[in-house]
Amino acid sequence: MKITKVQGKLELKNSGGLSMFFVGTGSAFAKENFQNNVLFIKGKNHILIDCGTLCPLAVTKYGIQISDIKNFFLTHSHADHIGGMEEVAFTSYYMKKPRPVVVIDDKYKKVLWSQSLSGGLGYSKTFDGRTAGFDDYFEQLKPATVRCGKNYYKRAVIGGEGGIDIKIFETSHSNARDVRGRIFHSCGVVVDDRIVFTGDTKFDRKKLEGILSDFDIEWIFHDACWFKNEVHASYGELKALPADVKKKIYLCHCDDTLLAKDVTADGFAGFAKRGVYYNF
Repeated sequence: MKITKVQGKLELKNSGGLSMFFVGTGSAFAKENFQNNVLFIKGKNHILIDCGTLCPLAVTKYGIQISDIKNFFLTHSHADHIGGMEEVAFTSYYMKKPRPVVVIDDKYKKVLWSQSLSGGLGYSKTFDGRTAGFDDYFEQLKPATVRCGKNYYKRAVIGGEGGIDIKIFETSHSNARDVRGRIFHSCGVVVDDRIVFTGDTKFDRKKLEGILSDFDIEWIFHDACWFKNEVHASYGELKALPADVKKKIYLCHCDDTLLAKDVTADGFAGFAKRGVYYNF
C-alpha cells in the first residue's frame, strides 16, 4: 500500500487501482477531523461509505461539492453516518442532476426513509397529491446475497463487473430494539475482497475471524473507542487481538484529542488519516 496526500482537488477517478480516501476520521462529535466517512475510488467509479452531518462541509475542504458524489452506501442510521443525505438529495434534485445511487436492500430502505429521511425530504415536495418518497430522490441499487467461504454476505458492484465490489456484513452496534422487537440496522463492508471497513461495531472477535477466514484481507479500518462501552470496540479489546491481525488494523472513528497516542507501539498499523489516498 502507498499513501499519498491529496494535491489540490480530490479526484473521484484514478488510473484503475483501488484507492481509499477518508473525508473524515472522527467520532460522532469530532470537529477537527470531521466524521468517519470514506470514499473508495477505482478507475471511473467511486462510492462514499457513510455521509454524516459534517460530510457536505468536509468534502469542500478538498475542492469538491457533495453533489459531485454519485454513489453511496450507509452502514447505519446515526447522524454522523447519514446526516448529510438530506443535502445530497436536495442538491441533486434542485440542480436537476441524476438521482444519486444508494446501495440498499428493501428492508433498510424502508427503515431509513420512514425513521430518518422522510421528515425533511418527504414533506418538502408533492407529486400529484402524494408526498415524496425515497425513489423520488435516490436510485436504489439492491445487493444480492452471496456465499464467500463459510459465510453469507450481500454484494453489490459499482460500475459493473470489474468495478468496486462491496460485500456487506452485519455488525452489532446497538442492542436497542423498537416496539416490534426489531434490532438496530448496522453493517460493515469488505471492498474488493481485500479491505475491511467496519462502520460502527462493538468488539466482535468471532465476526472478524470469520471475515479473515473468508477473504485474503490486506488491511482493516476499525472504529475504536478508548474505554469499554456498549456500542464500539474498545482499544483494550482490540489490543488483545493477535499480533498478525493488529498489524493490519488502522484505527478510526476516534476523538480529535486522542490522535497523539502512539498505537504502533501496541502493534497497530496506526491511525487512519483524512486527506490522504490509501492506494492498494
